[in-house]
Amino acid sequence: MGKPTGFMEITRNDRTYLPAAERVENYNEFFVPLAEDDLTRQGARCMDCGIPFCHQGCPVNNIIPDWNDLVYQGNWQKAADVLHSTNNFPEFTGRICPAPCEAACTLNINSDPVTIKTIECAIVDRGWEEGWIEPKIPAHSTGKRVAVVGSGPAGMACAQQLARAGHGVVVFEKNAKIGGLMRYGIPDFKMSKHHIDRRMAQMQAEGVEFRPNSHVGENINPMGLLINFDAVALTGGAEHPRDLPVPGRELEGIHFALRFLTQQNRRVSGEHIADNLEIMATGKHVIVIGGGDTGSDCVGTSNRHGAASVTQMEIMPMPPEAEDKPLTWPDWPLKMRSSSSHEEGCERDWSIATKSFEGKDGNLTHLNCVRLDWSEGKMTEVAGSEFQLKADLVFLAMGFVNPVHEGMLTNFGVEFDERGNVKADTENYATSIDKVFAAGDMRRGQSLVVWAIREGRQCASAVDEYLMGTTDLPR
Repeated sequence: MGKPTGFMEITRNDRTYLPAAERVENYNEFFVPLAEDDLTRQGARCMDCGIPFCHQGCPVNNIIPDWNDLVYQGNWQKAADVLHSTNNFPEFTGRICPAPCEAACTLNINSDPVTIKTIECAIVDRGWEEGWIEPKIPAHSTGKRVAVVGSGPAGMACAQQLARAGHGVVVFEKNAKIGGLMRYGIPDFKMSKHHIDRRMAQMQAEGVEFRPNSHVGENINPMGLLINFDAVALTGGAEHPRDLPVPGRELEGIHFALRFLTQQNRRVSGEHIADNLEIMATGKHVIVIGGGDTGSDCVGTSNRHGAASVTQMEIMPMPPEAEDKPLTWPDWPLKMRSSSSHEEGCERDWSIATKSFEGKDGNLTHLNCVRLDWSEGKMTEVAGSEFQLKADLVFLAMGFVNPVHEGMLTNFGVEFDERGNVKADTENYATSIDKVFAAGDMRRGQSLVVWAIREGRQCASAVDEYLMGTTDLPR
């Protein structure tokens, strides 16, 4: 490394946020980037640790020490090249990835990891500003055609890699705009959608054709894809939400989280909201059931609507403030995490189960809850702990079970694994149907954007080898 003693001389410094009172007034991104000098110093903190555990932590196998050192040396263009060698869309992961690489960083042994995510985001943002990121147009066409179904991060990564290999690629997307849940599920304040539009333009220049409003299994015949294309890659999401079937579930005011988030993203982009009911949290008491990122996004969106109160509940016990490093490092630890949305205003509670919903005239008014005891690893209700919460809106953010089977998947006739995902391994990504492949959440279940990019890239390599007998595409 260029600065062998950097990690001893320089303290960790990360990008900051605009004040909460300011950022909840709009849906704009609100992180404040580090200055170039600060980024250079942060790059110098990456130590010559012998075994870079950050590689293990990063699903796309980013060559993190190399581009950290290049930033320290001031060679930003080379850093952008190295970054893109493993990650098609680092501006996505640099904004919305939870950074398992930082958890695996050797310096995280003392809770002081390198600011990998911030440096990654700065590299790609500068690459766009300087005009270093250009289309990579293939020199020759293979004459083969591939249909990619789903335009989330897995589909976009798969399509871009296949187009660069010289194949004709058509991306089918059921929604009006490209991007999957990055477009419709992740709030604009976490990632502006112009980042997707810019990548779309690059991919179109590389030969990718995008077909929005094309719902395979509804207005697009799946069998037609098998006839008209040499291979089909299924890269949709795991969109079947986990429900809460308790008494009162039918009351007005109880919604799946994604419906709420999708509506708001459409509202920001000026799209027509097709639902008969617009969901607004303005002036309402909001309960979010589920403690993950989707629930956090509901918190941030509700605050921007001007909710009267926001409470987030989790069935699991409250995690520890800090992990046991000798036990967990370099793996992703279970510990207390607070998002920017929580900092904007939210009551949080753990070990809570919802027993029933109550309402008046068909509209939700209250939740009936009970506290839980998790001692000895078993969930039991605490006697006499029943309580009631006032609620006008409840968002169910308890995760997703598997991809929707009805329509496309049943028409294709693909096999499912024991969890209901499309069955395919990570070696060749092939499904039970010839020339049909699967990657991303549709194959592995609900996961991270960075995992989707990894699987999309690896699936593209497998498809290329299937079509050509060999492949030069990296995995």
